[in-house]
Amino acid sequence: MIKHSVSLTPNQQGHWFIVNRGRIWLTSQRQIPRGRYNELTLSAEPEQVCRLGELDGLPAMLLVNHDHIADEAQWASPRELLSQGDAVFQLAARAVQVALFLQTHRFCGQCGSAMSLVSWELAALCNKCGHRCYPRIAPCVLVGIAHQNKILLARSSRHRQGFFSILAGFVESAETLEQAAVREVKEEVGVDITNLRYVGSQPWPFPHSLMTGFIADYAGGDIRCQEHEIEEAAWFSLDALPEVPPLETLSGQIIARLQQMAAK
Repeated sequence: MIKHSVSLTPNQQGHWFIVNRGRIWLTSQRQIPRGRYNELTLSAEPEQVCRLGELDGLPAMLLVNHDHIADEAQWASPRELLSQGDAVFQLAARAVQVALFLQTHRFCGQCGSAMSLVSWELAALCNKCGHRCYPRIAPCVLVGIAHQNKILLARSSRHRQGFFSILAGFVESAETLEQAAVREVKEEVGVDITNLRYVGSQPWPFPHSLMTGFIADYAGGDIRCQEHEIEEAAWFSLDALPEVPPLETLSGQIIARLQQMAAK
């Protein structure tokens, strides 16, 4: 549980996840700062501090920083911390998402009054009308589609030339993960899928997504790219892929699993 009733002392030890505009402050060695609170060069407002969890036996603390960013090179996106292991990346992803929640829930969306943090859970409460808010989590489906030792990959309008990934999309209201997977694939590339199997999940600070991964078999249809969303899509041999997401990502892990299945 994330606890907000944190009373910082100058000698408080911890790993410090300092967030500003969705980015995290790193030391000159590209690491999360570790040590005493009074050794930090950046400050945070008391109500913008909370404990995220634990890392290597020390508290992992979030500090929401509003100072001017002096050195842009020392700020990084959580994605840049993927190579430092799951524990660091997940705490970084949580830090960015919780920081966004704290910044966007200072006032009640129902009556406009000031909100206060609930000390025993991660929630913002309006003491005037009783409206309570929790951090938003937006589930997203990833689908790796296989057919005759090939995989269907696409490049969205947000990706650079030559970079491809599996199909992805957000779950809509009152929709199951499985329904979203079938719908998103049909909308984005025009094909039908069958034999949908769950692979795993990964939190993703985009800015508050939960990626849920599936593999599926091709069931029919010709590729038709969704306008304004998919720039290009094609079937690629699983042993001759273009540039794809790294193994640290769920998308990369799904692609690797399909490669392993094809090699058996």
